[in-house]
Amino acid sequence: MDLLKPLIALLAIVNPIGVVPFFIHFTQNFTSEQRRRTIRVSSFTAFVVIAVSALAGLKIIEFFGISLASFQVGGGTLLLISAISMLNAQPAESRKEDVSEGASKADAGSSIAVVPLTIPLLTGPATISTMVIYAEKTTHWWQLGALVGYGVVVAIATFAAFSTAGRIARVLGQTGINVMTRLMGLILAALAVELLADGLSKLFPILASTIR
Repeated sequence: MDLLKPLIALLAIVNPIGVVPFFIHFTQNFTSEQRRRTIRVSSFTAFVVIAVSALAGLKIIEFFGISLASFQVGGGTLLLISAISMLNAQPAESRKEDVSEGASKADAGSSIAVVPLTIPLLTGPATISTMVIYAEKTTHWWQLGALVGYGVVVAIATFAAFSTAGRIARVLGQTGINVMTRLMGLILAALAVELLADGLSKLFPILASTIR
């Protein structure tokens, strides 16, 4: 398994820079200590979601009796939808109701680190699907460990992006953030098509033979 692809897919889906405007909005009334705590909790939760998806995701879909090929097609479709959303300069996992809920929580003074900043703005169904699909492709324990390690990379990227949110917003501006989101969406679309093709060839072997 090419271990670079999962990392690229994860960074494209999570896209912490694309979530920076939401972070700024939700934490604008927070104290410095509340903002730092939100950053720590968001980063750690992102790691937990990715690690659990890599380690236990396969067991979960087996419990529900879902074939991996079907999950690949479903996951690939979800990634493609997320990519299209990102090409429109929207975060891959965003939903209007989640954003509204987060805003009300921020107004109430409660933490929004887990919902909606981490779930679903940073990590959501597309992230979980990606980790399950790539976990199945692993053949050695160290490859699975690498997937868990990518959760650490994502957590560090999230921590860095949120910690420098103010400076990032000033330097890139909304236009720059939109451009970055669209570029990540284009990369994600290519990866989604690859996952879809792999899953469809397993479900319908005739397709694979036709391609050859």
